[in-house]
Amino acid sequence: MRELRPTSNLVKQALFNILYSVKSKDFLDLFAGTGQIGMAALEKGAKSVVFVDIERERINQIKEKLKNVENVKSVSKDVLKYLKDQPNESFDIVFADPPYDYKYYDKLIKEGLRVLRNGGMLIVEHRFKNDLSSIEPDFYVESRKYGDTVISFWRKE
Repeated sequence: MRELRPTSNLVKQALFNILYSVKSKDFLDLFAGTGQIGMAALEKGAKSVVFVDIERERINQIKEKLKNVENVKSVSKDVLKYLKDQPNESFDIVFADPPYDYKYYDKLIKEGLRVLRNGGMLIVEHRFKNDLSSIEPDFYVESRKYGDTVISFWRKE
């Protein structure tokens, strides 16, 4: 399995403060890892959460932790393949935390916006050295820096 880089508590707290409420929202957790962001969304009242990670073992661990929780789906698949295979599924919030050396931010953001409902928010966690604001600039809202981590936001109107 690849090395994990869990979202720091500071970034996680900031993320949910910025989102304000995920109550009754459909939430997509891409590059789920331990599933901590999607699980936090469930704790804060998300209607459903889909966890996607290429590592089958990580998805199995998430399934085990949430075996008695309804409205949860866990998928072991490449994130871009998952997004492209979703012609009818859509979400209110899409959160992606790819590895810091990820090369396909442009495709990730484009496909993430495609599965996002109108009024929804796409959030990408990334290294501060990567400026993603020029990708899909019509939907880009802002980026916020926390140490060497940035969370960038796109809204679909």
